[in-house]
Amino acid sequence: MSAPDLPDHSAPPPPDGVRRVLLLAHTGRPDATTVAAAFVRGLAGNGITVRLLPAEAADLGLAAGDHDAVEICEDERDASQGCELAVVIGGDGSILRAVELTWSHETPILGVNLGHVGFLAEAEPEDTDRTVAAIVAGRYTVEDRMTLDVRVYRDGVPVATTFAVNEASVEKAARERMLEVVVEVDGRPLSRWGCDGVVCATPTGSTAYNFSAGGPVVWPEVEALCVVPISAHALFARSLVVAPTSVIAVEVLARTDGEGVLWCDGRRTVELPPGARIELRRHDRPARLARLHEAPFTDRLVAKFGLRVEGWRGEGERRRRERAATHEQAPVAGPA
Repeated sequence: MSAPDLPDHSAPPPPDGVRRVLLLAHTGRPDATTVAAAFVRGLAGNGITVRLLPAEAADLGLAAGDHDAVEICEDERDASQGCELAVVIGGDGSILRAVELTWSHETPILGVNLGHVGFLAEAEPEDTDRTVAAIVAGRYTVEDRMTLDVRVYRDGVPVATTFAVNEASVEKAARERMLEVVVEVDGRPLSRWGCDGVVCATPTGSTAYNFSAGGPVVWPEVEALCVVPISAHALFARSLVVAPTSVIAVEVLARTDGEGVLWCDGRRTVELPPGARIELRRHDRPARLARLHEAPFTDRLVAKFGLRVEGWRGEGERRRRERAATHEQAPVAGPA
C-alpha cells in the first residue's frame, strides 16, 4: 500500500511574485533527459519558472529566450537563489551534487530516483505527472537532516573546511600501506587503530558508506553521529554512536609513513599527510529534503533494501491473538 500524500500547504510567497524551481538532471542518461523534459513542460505549463544550468539546458535543446518560463543560470553558485525547490533527476550521487549547488541558499531538494537504491530520493520517474501536480499545489513538506562540519588541520593550522551530508571518511592513500590513526571524542583519546580508514557518518549517511563498513542503521529522527573503523587491526574496533553535540577528531600519526585522504560524501577530497588532524562536529546548517509522502522510515528501509517481511500480520494479528488468549483464560461455568 502506498504512503498517503501530504496535504496542501501554503509555501512562503516568492519576493518577486514568481515561483521558481531549479531543475538538475544527469542528462548524460537518455532516461534522465526524457524525465527532465517532462518536468519542464509540466512546471512551465502551470506557471512555474524552471531554472537550468547551461549544459543541461543545451542537452534538453533549450536556449535563453526560447521560453518565457525557462531561465538559464550561468553561475552555479547562484543557481538556487530565489528558488522554492530544486528537483534532481538521477541517483543519490546527483542529489549530493545538488546539495553542493544549493548549500549556500538552503534550498530544499526533491529527488527523482534513477539510481540503484536512491535512499535520498522521494519520487520515481513513472510518477512524473503526479510529482509535478504536487509541486504546483505545494503538496510537500521539508525535512531537515543533520550534516557534518569538517575541518582539517596541519601543524595546528586550519587548511580546509567543508561539510558532509552522508559521511566524512579518512582513508589510506596507498593500497599497500596501513593507515595509523588515533580517534578522539570530546577532547579525550579513545583508541589507536591501524586500519584502512575511519567513517564518520550522519543518520542520513548510515545507509551509505557507514552501512557497507558494518556500521548501524540510524533512523533519521535520531540525532547522533556514527564512527566506524574500516578493517582495523585492533582488539577494540567496534562501531560507535556518539552524541550530536560531540566533537570527533581523527589524527594521522606523525611517525608513520602512511598518508591518508579525506573524502566528504565521496565528492570532495583533502590530502592528509602524517600529522594531519580532522575534526568533525554537527554543522549548524542542515540538508533540506522535500517529502511528498508520509512514509515511515521503516517502510523506506524495507522498500529500498528489498527486505523480507512475509508473514507479518500487523495490528490485526495482534488483536486476534489477544482475543484468543482471553477466551482460553475465561472460567468455564460448572453445572447449576
